[in-house]
Amino acid sequence: MSIFSRDELVMLTASVPPPAVSIYLPTHRAVPETVQDPIRFKNLLRAAVGQVLAAGARAPEASALLAPGFELLENSDFWLHQQEGLAVFAAAGLFRRYRVPSRLDEMVVVSHRFHVKPLVPLVTGDSTFFLLALSQNQVRLFEGTRDTVGEIDLEDVPPSLAEALKYDDPQKQLQYHTGAPGRSAVFHGHGTGIDEHKDNLLRFFRQVDAGIRTTLLRGQRAPLVLAGVEYLFPIYREASSYPHLVDEGIAGNPERLSAETLHRQAWSMLEPRFARAQEEAAARYRQLAGSGKTSTDVALVVPAAHHGRVEVLFTARNAQQWGTYDPAADRVHLLAEAQPGSQDLLDLAVVEALTRGAAVHVVEPPRMPEPATVAAIFRY
Repeated sequence: MSIFSRDELVMLTASVPPPAVSIYLPTHRAVPETVQDPIRFKNLLRAAVGQVLAAGARAPEASALLAPGFELLENSDFWLHQQEGLAVFAAAGLFRRYRVPSRLDEMVVVSHRFHVKPLVPLVTGDSTFFLLALSQNQVRLFEGTRDTVGEIDLEDVPPSLAEALKYDDPQKQLQYHTGAPGRSAVFHGHGTGIDEHKDNLLRFFRQVDAGIRTTLLRGQRAPLVLAGVEYLFPIYREASSYPHLVDEGIAGNPERLSAETLHRQAWSMLEPRFARAQEEAAARYRQLAGSGKTSTDVALVVPAAHHGRVEVLFTARNAQQWGTYDPAADRVHLLAEAQPGSQDLLDLAVVEALTRGAAVHVVEPPRMPEPATVAAIFRY
């Protein structure tokens, strides 16, 4: 499973030749629900074709644009290995698909740029986290949200201490096999053998860190929770170069714990942290309300985000406000519904704010700092 990263988000926010098609679909992990997923995706593809034609494209252009999506319908293995959501993006010369651990509402958006707001929480560290279950015999990496967890395929990570040290002296390497699954060496005090074992664990963990940091966690900001026996925690922290490793860990042998159990323990640890960051930002918004440094007016927020004036942005999950924005004239025009050439201005505000370094919170409507679809704190 690949991870949707901040780098991927940046790529999707770059200019593409219109029309740009964004498709979102909730998906399932098990039959019989997996049988329905390609059927629903086919219906969304047909809706996308209709919107592309309505936007002025010719039929051959619309067919070529969405051909890779229709080809996915024939890939049975693809539909058997889903997570909670599927996001698909298509433009001339570009087709991207992402399996994500968050539930997505069905949506088709055709505009001159991709619609990315549903994926923003995956890269802002607002509700997504990673969990590294680590022992001498096994390495597992998970991506989780409040409600979901999925294991990530590890390709450039040694699966065990023995594997990491397999090119060492064979006689010494035998010492690092612990025998029965689930057993780990326990050591106390100091001594040559103990120090050597710690050194080898440190080498193993540095290989693990390099494997997940340079590929899987590259560009990520979500917290990483460590699960393992406690004596491994300080050794892994010494090896880790990931800046968002959580101080607290899940103590115990993770080989004996299911993904669901690990997810439950990690979320109970992280939920207050996620809530606190949003609540602090919302409290600051309410403190500044009426000072001229806040706004819930889309027509003000979008230009402010474009010019880098937005410091903190809240927007309601799944809410949309259709319209147009002319950067040259700095003018916003609101529409009651989507029309050819229009775009979701809330999505635009999110993209503009993120690319200019603002803190962005895509939240459920009750968690907005006041009843509105958008709320911004201005830098000046």
